[in-house]
Amino acid sequence: MDTEDSVPPGVELLHEGAAAHARGEVAEALRIFADAARTTTGGVRVSALINAASMRDELGDHTGAITGFRAALAEIPDDATEKRASTLINYSQALQHVGDLDAAEAALEQARDLLEGHSDLATLRVSCLISLTAVAMHRSRWAQAITLATDSLEVTTRSAPQLRGHPLGNLAAAHFESGRGELGLDFAHQALAAFEVADDVNGTAEMRQTLAMMYARLGRHDEAEPHLRTAQRHFEAAGLGYRAGLGLQLSAFLAERHGDLEHVEQVYRRALAYFEGSGAVLEASGVRIRLATLDFAHGRVGDGQALLAAAYAAYAARGLGLQCARVDFWHASLWDMIIPDLVTPPPPEALALARDLAVTSALAIDAVRYSFRDGGQREQWNREMAAPALRLAFRFAYRCGDGQLIADLIETQCAGTALDRAAITDTAPARLPFDPPPPPPEPPADPGAGSLRLGSALAQVAAAAGLPVGPPPRLAVAPDGHIALDAYITAAEQRYGRAVRDDRVIPA
Repeated sequence: MDTEDSVPPGVELLHEGAAAHARGEVAEALRIFADAARTTTGGVRVSALINAASMRDELGDHTGAITGFRAALAEIPDDATEKRASTLINYSQALQHVGDLDAAEAALEQARDLLEGHSDLATLRVSCLISLTAVAMHRSRWAQAITLATDSLEVTTRSAPQLRGHPLGNLAAAHFESGRGELGLDFAHQALAAFEVADDVNGTAEMRQTLAMMYARLGRHDEAEPHLRTAQRHFEAAGLGYRAGLGLQLSAFLAERHGDLEHVEQVYRRALAYFEGSGAVLEASGVRIRLATLDFAHGRVGDGQALLAAAYAAYAARGLGLQCARVDFWHASLWDMIIPDLVTPPPPEALALARDLAVTSALAIDAVRYSFRDGGQREQWNREMAAPALRLAFRFAYRCGDGQLIADLIETQCAGTALDRAAITDTAPARLPFDPPPPPPEPPADPGAGSLRLGSALAQVAAAAGLPVGPPPRLAVAPDGHIALDAYITAAEQRYGRAVRDDRVIPA
């Protein structure tokens, strides 16, 4: 642009807003872009709408951001490929924040189709792959997430090295959540270094927050706190409510070990207010689970159950069945935590509820290991997730005096491993970790495709060896031929919307 006359009116406002954002003044940038959207027309107005929506998303007003992105998309010409694809990618991020994963994925697929064949838009292709990775991680599709993150890292290294921190961060999260903690930490430190080299202040703070969460979940609290403090100062100063909420959630968890539970509850409620204000439904559900834990610890069981029900409903409304199983396991675990301290035994209906939740969630969590193709991951999942869930199911069956259920649970664990009676009767509660067990990966749409279809015992042996297997069959138990755990299998499949047993029936 050589002359002042060639510059469309209002462009200077876009430059001012961009400069404010670069300084970390996100609220001021929003004010400038919103003013530009009101006072300009044409392409400048569209750019202002997009930028204002992006600022709202950063500030935690995800609902307002979605409205803004939709308004911009309605005004973008069909032939403006770059602007439309960029807006769809940003729109998808706001949709992810409110838990609308189907719409987010659809927007990204539209963007990917638009970018097909445009080698000059490699940076946007990277952003699209990064966002698709985020959707895969929200859906707990860790293998897909790792593939997408690896692809995006390859593209960024070649075409947009200043963005390498994003795919490295996604690789960190995907590996960490699928059980490779040390590898996840290694990628996280690489991502942090990449953001620092790119002088990306927000990216650096987000990665420090991610590292703090990883260290906390590994029980390395002293290593978590410095990263958390640095990140939290940035997010609160910049007014980034969503990220500040994540930091408060972790701060409250780390404070739990110091015993001042009233302070802890106040911090969790501040985090919940941030998430509710920004429409971050899934994150709000995570805080409700922590608050429910405090309610149970204080004897406010009814309040705790209401919070768990709200979290369950949020996950169920979005088709996140394994997150629902996670809530049920947590609910049963909370009963397990408080029962030893009760002056009088819990009412039979409470024990029956906890038993049903423990068994159905254990079936869903146990079934997940058959979807892993990596034998090491499968063994780790069994050790860290499935075995504790099944022990909890045994304990509640024992507490309820349900001999038939105990017998059926034993029949389903008939791969030659001796049962430890202490695992059934030991009710000593352990301190609950920062997160309930992470949501397992989504299994293939057809778990039997390309996999071995074996009997229960052989399936467990094959799974331990790393062979791809389908879910175990149902067991017909003598002398009456009833299907072991039949009612619980049906309940789990209906409650979580996924198969936990094959349709085949074999004799126990």
